[in-house]
Amino acid sequence: MKTVNTFGIQFIIRQDKLKNDKAPIYARITVNGEIIHFALKQWVNPLIWDARRGTSKGKGDAAKNINNGLDQVRLTLGNCYQQLLLKGKLITPDAIKDAFFGTDSAEPNTLSRLIEYHNEQAKHELTWSTLKHYYVTQRYLTKFMEKRFRKSDVLLQEINYKFIADFETFLRAHKPLDHQKPMNNNGVMKHLIRVENSLILTT
Repeated sequence: MKTVNTFGIQFIIRQDKLKNDKAPIYARITVNGEIIHFALKQWVNPLIWDARRGTSKGKGDAAKNINNGLDQVRLTLGNCYQQLLLKGKLITPDAIKDAFFGTDSAEPNTLSRLIEYHNEQAKHELTWSTLKHYYVTQRYLTKFMEKRFRKSDVLLQEINYKFIADFETFLRAHKPLDHQKPMNNNGVMKHLIRVENSLILTT
């Protein structure tokens, strides 16, 4: 199952932090509407800054050096984003920043961590009556992985059509030990939709 992240890089200046008539340049990373800023340790005269383009105006050596540095930052951030995708990690502005500065964890992200992240974020958007169903889906996923893979978690790159199809088969064949009835088609589809909603955080 694959979704698309909206990923953007912009460069801005902070005129409220002027020093010797120069403003610091910040990188702004946006992923799916979530934004983070961090300083690049580059300074520019606000009079020669093109806010629309996010570059220094002019053809002098100073402007060229600034713009060449920003091009390199943009390229590096783009590479960080691609590497996170390849490693199956959760894509967030903080994750890209950590990768840029070399402070990211070497441990790839997993399905359980993604589900937990989704549920934590959803606390601000969903009612408890809705959110508790996501926790039920999470428990079914854990049972499925323990039965299918003999482990309680899998890497995100292991999530494909077969994984989802096998999970659907597991749900339809599951026989509760308590008083609950076997799951009907509507119940199965709701669990699959919740998994899809959680996976929308990644690609």
